[in-house]
Order: sequence, then structure tokens, then C-alpha cells
Amino acid sequence: MVAAVSVSYPKSIIFPNRISLGEPNPNFLCGSPLKGLCFQLKPKKSKSRDRRISFAVASATTTTAGDDGSGGRFYLNFTGFPFPLGPFLNRRTIRTEAVKGCIWLFEQEQALGFSSVSTNIRMTVIKLKSGGLWVHAPIAPTKECIQFNCTVISTWILIATSLLQLVKELGAPVEYIVLPTFAYEHKIFVGPFSRKFPRAKIWVAPRQWSWPLNLPIELFGIFRAKTLKDGDLSTPWADEIEQKVLSSPEVGIGPYVEVAFYHKRSRTLLVTDAVIFVPRQPPECISKESLLASAENGLAVKLLSKGKEVPQEPVIDNKMNRQKGWERMVLQILFLGPSNLLEPNASFAQMSQKLIVSPIVKTLVFSKVPEKVRDWIDSISRDWRFKRIIPAHFAAPVNASRSDFLAAFAFLDDLLGERYVTRPSLSLLFASIMGKAVSYFPPDDMKTLSSLDQFLVSVGVVKKTVSGRKR
Repeated sequence: MVAAVSVSYPKSIIFPNRISLGEPNPNFLCGSPLKGLCFQLKPKKSKSRDRRISFAVASATTTTAGDDGSGGRFYLNFTGFPFPLGPFLNRRTIRTEAVKGCIWLFEQEQALGFSSVSTNIRMTVIKLKSGGLWVHAPIAPTKECIQFNCTVISTWILIATSLLQLVKELGAPVEYIVLPTFAYEHKIFVGPFSRKFPRAKIWVAPRQWSWPLNLPIELFGIFRAKTLKDGDLSTPWADEIEQKVLSSPEVGIGPYVEVAFYHKRSRTLLVTDAVIFVPRQPPECISKESLLASAENGLAVKLLSKGKEVPQEPVIDNKMNRQKGWERMVLQILFLGPSNLLEPNASFAQMSQKLIVSPIVKTLVFSKVPEKVRDWIDSISRDWRFKRIIPAHFAAPVNASRSDFLAAFAFLDDLLGERYVTRPSLSLLFASIMGKAVSYFPPDDMKTLSSLDQFLVSVGVVKKTVSGRKR
């Protein structure tokens, strides 16, 4: 399940600043089907290490270990049935400081099967008052990524009038590793990541399952894990981070489970796939090769061109083609089969720069259990006064309020056939009205997804409705 997060106004941002460090040599190979074995390789000695630093003044910093796409990024991953998740051999990690000295974001590219479609997958790290790190939704533990975790993540950067100065390095051990969902794309990295930090405690969302075989999480390399519970005040981080569990009835081959977290000090909401914010520009971690491959007029473009003639000229590496590749990626991720891949601009403009629920999640999951979802999002907006949202895909952090969050779920009102009159403020009422536009998706683009939903319902793979009244 791929999540997208968007906000209703252009006040959401991704911080672009970057510090480049010389790349270390790879010293391990991780990832294997199911058991997630980790093979240690002898590191090569390097006679010298070139360290390069560049930066631009802004409100946050991004770190990456080099730009040649080699050192420290090797990770073998051919797991996933029937479509393994690429890249299969090389994963670049981008680090962004979302809240100064407190929250960091780690992003890698995530390719869908053997296609040219990619998105970003995000790990969020919060520094606790104890000095330790709380890791949300781990990503592939490449040497580049782990080096960030051990050193760069614990570095405070001072930026002032074109001067960047390293002030202090903090020793920050990983104390907790959290799997907030059942989704495979996040689950497969928990085992390999936890073996890099054997003293860290593992916590997982309840009701874990897999398909086509419902395997225990130990076969994914996840051992001695504790289960996250709704509103649990006994967790060791309860004074700083609260949690609410969405655990729905089975909507098909398994239940949908997601745990939302609220970091009180920074007023930050963490979700996995609940909402997304699609940025205009592609995330930095997605390679230009992937973007240009998506910009090519292949079979998918020919099938989804509205009958127009599809030119076959070679794709030149320029900003326009990279943007076209990104727009096509987004529409395929959100709609599976959008109405027009040849000219994606109009549909992309409707789906970007706003906080939304992904069309796939909305159609195949949330529309099946509207009462459960309504209780969950109402509880979140009632109890947590967040001012930013960090999802596991697309843009983050997103500057968004409780009213923005509720607006993204305005479609629930139609599904439930009633208005919830208990919302406490005019801003939330306004959001409910504006939410009609936020949750609107182009009908032509929704045809493939709607047809898929009807087919899955007809063969019994998913249910038409589990809770709530039929529309």
C-alpha cells in the first residue's frame, strides 16, 4: 500500500538544503527473502577519504553521502511476491532535519516491481529526552544510512549568514524501532535494521499478516517484538509520544492496520499511509534514471494516451523530461491506470500541493470501513493539536492543522450519509465544506481504479462495505 500526503494550501514544504560527505566503502550485504539474513563482508581499506561540504541557507538541512551513487549504498533486495520492490542493488539515502535537533527524516527510492514507477519511502527518527533515538518505519540499512544514524543524525548544524559550522556531535543510541503498519514495504526492513542496533527494542502494529502465506513476523527477521496498543500509556515513550491505532475489520485478504503517533513537544503527527502530500517536484532520492525512464513513451503511455499519436523520439535529460517522468509516476501510483499519461499535467495539478487521502487507499480500504476511519481521525483531531504531519511517502514535513487533516477525509461524510455536528470550531466546519474539493479526484482518472474495485468485490477479494451504511 503506497501512501501519499498532501496539504490543502501551498504552505507545506520540503527542505532542500544539503550537506555532502565523502562516501565510505560498503561493508555489508543485507536483505533476503523472508528471513532477512545479513551477510558481513570484509571492508576494503581506503588510503584517503575526500570530504566535501556544500550548503545553502534555509530553514533545515539535508544530508547525503556523496552523489556518485556507489559507496555505502549497496543493498541486495529481491524480496516481495509477486512484485519485488526495487531498487534491487543500490539505495541512496537523503537525510533532512525536519525539527531542529529533534526530528530527522531519512528517504530512499522505492521502485514498484520491475516498472519505471518509483516513489520515496521515509523513515522518521525522533530524539527522546533520554538522548536515545526513536525510529519510525525503518528503511534499508545501507552503510550510508547507518552512518547517518550513528553520526550525522546526532550532529547539530548552525546556519547564519552564509556560514555553516559544525557545533557539536551528540552520541545518540537507537533505543526503539517501531513498525507502524502491516504493509510489506515497511516490514521487510525492520529485521535487517534492528540487527544493526541489537540493543534497540522493537514494537510493531497489531494484527500483522502477509500474503499469499500468512507468515509469523519472525520469518521476516523480527524477533522479541512487543505489540503497539491504542492509547497505551505504559510504553517507555508515552510521556513524549502518544499513539492511536486504526485496526479495521478485514476488508479483503486481511485487515488494514495503521498506528498514528503524536510527538507532543514538536506538535508533530506521524502517519504511514493515511494521508499524503504530492510535491510539484520529485523527491531528491528518486534517481534521474528512473525519472527519464518514466518519461519515455512506452507501452503504458500508448495505452493511456486517449487515442492520440504517441511520438517516439528519444528522451533527453533535461528538467522538463524529469518533471514529466515524475508526473507520470505520481498518476500511476495514485490511480494505477490514469486517463492520460501522454499529457499528465492537468491531472497532476489536481492531485498535487494539497493534503489528500490516496485514491487507492480511499477506494480499496477506507471506503469499506468508514465508521472505523471516522472514529480514528476524529479522535486524532480532537486530542492532538498538531501543526505538521509527517507521512511515510511523498512530501514531508507538511505544515497542516487539524482542519486540514479532517478536510482530506471529507468523503467519509458522504459514505456515512450524515454530518458529524460535534466538531468544535468554525475552522473545522470550514474544512468540512472545503474538503469536498480536497477529496475530489478526476472521474476519468478514477475509472481504472473503480473498475478494479468492482472486479475485486465481484470475485470476493475485497468487500463492498464492512461498517457503515451503503452510499
